[in-house]
Amino acid sequence: MAKPERKLVPPQLDPKPKNDLLKVPIIKKFIQSRWYPGIFQWMGMVVFSVIVFQLVLGTVDPHNNFGISMTWVLWWPIIPIIFIALGRFWCAVCPFGKTSDIVRRLVGKERPMPKFLKKYGIWLIDIFFILITWGDHIWGVVESPRGSGYLLLGLFTMVVITSVFYERRTFCKTLCFLGGLAGNYSRAGMLELRGTPDICRTCKTQDCYKGNEKAEGCNMFQFVRTMNTSADCNLCGNCVKTCPNDSIRLSVRKPTSELWLLQNPKLEHAFLATVIMGIVFVQNMTMLEFWEGILNGIGTLTRTTYYPVNFTIAFLIAMIIPIFLMWLTAKITVAVDSTTTVKNNFIRYGYAIIPLDLAGHIGHNLFHLITEGKAVWFNTVALFGVQMTGDLGFASDETVRIWQFVMIGLGAIGSLYAVYRIGDRKPIKKLWPFYLIMIIFTVINIVLFSLPMDHRVH
Repeated sequence: MAKPERKLVPPQLDPKPKNDLLKVPIIKKFIQSRWYPGIFQWMGMVVFSVIVFQLVLGTVDPHNNFGISMTWVLWWPIIPIIFIALGRFWCAVCPFGKTSDIVRRLVGKERPMPKFLKKYGIWLIDIFFILITWGDHIWGVVESPRGSGYLLLGLFTMVVITSVFYERRTFCKTLCFLGGLAGNYSRAGMLELRGTPDICRTCKTQDCYKGNEKAEGCNMFQFVRTMNTSADCNLCGNCVKTCPNDSIRLSVRKPTSELWLLQNPKLEHAFLATVIMGIVFVQNMTMLEFWEGILNGIGTLTRTTYYPVNFTIAFLIAMIIPIFLMWLTAKITVAVDSTTTVKNNFIRYGYAIIPLDLAGHIGHNLFHLITEGKAVWFNTVALFGVQMTGDLGFASDETVRIWQFVMIGLGAIGSLYAVYRIGDRKPIKKLWPFYLIMIIFTVINIVLFSLPMDHRVH
């Protein structure tokens, strides 16, 4: 007779944090003021407007376009660092989120979120993220000012439409491809907003969710009393403003600690974490010399040199391999430890990949930020008629490679430790398959980062 599955019940979060940032008067007063997060939102709106204008109407030369350098050389590389340091703070100041707030306030019908989006929203986010990444390589969005501009305008249109019809930030919650990435990465972040359980238990108003005269309710549909993850908290501060009981706390925590404290792990989150690893692999491979050889090899099988076909096959293989390896690892682990199931293993330990995902994302984009970063300054001053040229890098490729190895090393430590904690500190003999798969992913990343990469901006 098969043994019953042993539920992995994570420990409760510490109800009395020792480092509540809201105990610092100036921080609490600022977050409770009308200046937060508005001052950052309007600054973001101004910069976003200039970026879109330059992408759509500026020079078509990607190397000299302000919008391209700001979006893909600066913003995209630093966004995962923001997720680690500040959780989903970017979502609080994102121009799309502010646009949603304005549209809803002016013409919003405030209908409830459709049941379909409630049920399948995360899967839709997963699909959109995959399609946008695929589309970038097929149509060259990242290296095309017009393509990048139309992508942003398309997303902007989706924000407006959903905000006209549906309540709160429905787009951000269920359709934004960056929101899915932000949610997964923020689980490994160093900042968390929570309610104080003993105080929230006696609350009668639920103003944090409903809102009051001080601010609207949580625009990400979160009820602070039961919130146990940072994945859907954008640190907008509304609950800090509306809570009548001074229950909200904003605390610094150990990076990755949430990964083994999750109380409701979901397949769609583990799937996205696993897929991202494959996407990181293919993003790196497209910048290496042997990439053409891979495409030619696939072309031999497909009997075509048509890039979209051959790339799509390579892209699918790159995503399928991590998924297959994680499933195989989950299956082997059941043979080693029969107290759990393959599905449960895949879901729970899928979250352990997130630190390596972050490390790979940061490592890949550090190359662009450090070796091409001066393009941001050159293209910014060019808006004011000042022409500057010169080496775009702050450091050599070799120096960047050292930093990439450091990042992958830190990611590996985070993922291996997450396996240990998710596994409830079981002995190595019961968790060795998951330790091994994290080491395999680490080695693949190190090999890819050890090879010379092509520059996006010259």
